[in-house]
Amino acid sequence: MIALMLDQMNRTERLRLLRFVASFAWADGVVKEQERAFLHGLIERLELGEDEVELAEGWLDAPPHHAEVDPSKIPPKHRQLFLSVARGVFGADGEIDDEERERLELLEHMLLG
Repeated sequence: MIALMLDQMNRTERLRLLRFVASFAWADGVVKEQERAFLHGLIERLELGEDEVELAEGWLDAPPHHAEVDPSKIPPKHRQLFLSVARGVFGADGEIDDEERERLELLEHMLLG
């Protein structure tokens, strides 16, 4: 199901997802190797163009600006996908700390009510 949804995303939607993934990876102030690997796997899965890969890599060097990760701009049809990916990146390092847990719960509340 997730693979199908990823395949149906346009460029804008893919970049929005990658910005969110990067912001989730930065939730504790550090992008760990496992989180970086998670994002790289997503990049490969999305079969991105060079410019999109460069943008995503940049978000691993410095977090996206908070205005660029507005949950209200996530289309309803993608909200469950974004939550699934958020859970994946938060759990990529084998730990979900309190701040990450709070952000995940807040995102879930904002997206699903």
